[in-house]
Amino acid sequence: MKVSIVTAAWNAEASIADTIDSLAKQDYPRDQIEWIVVDGASTDRTLSLINKAAFRPDRILSEPDNGIYDALNKGIAMATGNVVGILHADDFLASPSVLSHIAGTFLDSGVEAVCGNLQYVRRRGDGTFEVVRHWNSGAYHRRKLKWGWMPPHPTLYLRREVYERAKLAPGVFFDTSYRCAADYDFMLRLLSQFGVEPVYLQTVLVKMRLGGVSNRSLPNIIQKSREDWQVIRRNQVGGIHTLIWKNLGKLRQFIAR
Repeated sequence: MKVSIVTAAWNAEASIADTIDSLAKQDYPRDQIEWIVVDGASTDRTLSLINKAAFRPDRILSEPDNGIYDALNKGIAMATGNVVGILHADDFLASPSVLSHIAGTFLDSGVEAVCGNLQYVRRRGDGTFEVVRHWNSGAYHRRKLKWGWMPPHPTLYLRREVYERAKLAPGVFFDTSYRCAADYDFMLRLLSQFGVEPVYLQTVLVKMRLGGVSNRSLPNIIQKSREDWQVIRRNQVGGIHTLIWKNLGKLRQFIAR
């Protein structure tokens, strides 16, 4: 079973080596991994580091884009694997067995989606990573959606035909009019309108560095909340309590670590 991994990158020279290393260490057969990199015309050493690595992309596109969701739309459209996942240039797979575990779950023909846990980390002075937040996804139940539940997007792997099913009218997967919440919009649409039920793997699949766009500053946090509210209303799932509990639920991530 071929697994396509899409990486959106832009000026990621400080982190891309860890992303590549985590892919190179996977115990899943290399010829069953399709790595697609969509680079937003980086001006640093990102492309140089990618091209010099032993583990290289199967497909790479470097051109100006309209942000991360535009890049993901391009990358997913290029994917040819049975299963498609996203690994951002600031993230890395948590262990060498991640892809084997995911692919093994998809051997059941009834499985359309898989998700797991995610850890937010920061690098210590000695080069190791400290866990700052632990996002324990928990098993999916549709009733949870109205209480702000959503799986960590980087841990969500889907059959390619599920992506095709959930396309928007313009033929894209993510609505690029959202700067911070297009992933929430996509997942809420997928789970509420298309009846997809992710299988939950009770393990950490991805480690993410702190400092993402949505939580980088107070204005970004406010923008994210505004967009989340628009997404909730657009998909007609829940109400203001959904937004409140979506944010309050993040407090547990600091306790769980």
